[in-house]
Amino acid sequence: MTEDIKSISRRFLEEIMPACDVEALRAVVDPDIVDRPARPGERPGVDGVIDTMLWLGRVFADQRWEVHAVIAEGDMVCVHATHHARHVGPLMGVEPTGRTVAYDYAHFLRYRDGKAIEHWSVRDDMTLMRQLGVIPPRERPAAAAAG
Repeated sequence: MTEDIKSISRRFLEEIMPACDVEALRAVVDPDIVDRPARPGERPGVDGVIDTMLWLGRVFADQRWEVHAVIAEGDMVCVHATHHARHVGPLMGVEPTGRTVAYDYAHFLRYRDGKAIEHWSVRDDMTLMRQLGVIPPRERPAAAAAG
């Protein structure tokens, strides 16, 4: 079971999300999934996850998820990935910049009967906002004087 849910989680990011494939998403997500990081006003269940997937498809072109690690224990999977894309639609009040971005995510999914029933995620918004030019680049500390 652990290898199956790891494979589903990887497929979710590498294939389903970038393609905005609604039917494939419905095949791996429970209709009553609880999406912990849901956006305000988002519909509950799989419809909300579909809304988010399609919204991301409008905000970002050329999406690709680079999966770094997939860890599973029992019915839980954690995926560390980098989302690569080009910013082409409004995002959190930021008009499209056309810039290419790459920022990290950690996704946590709980499964039952081969379908995701619960989802949490943590996203590196600071890096994303720097890449979009919303906040200044991080300053590098000056090199220490040789002693």
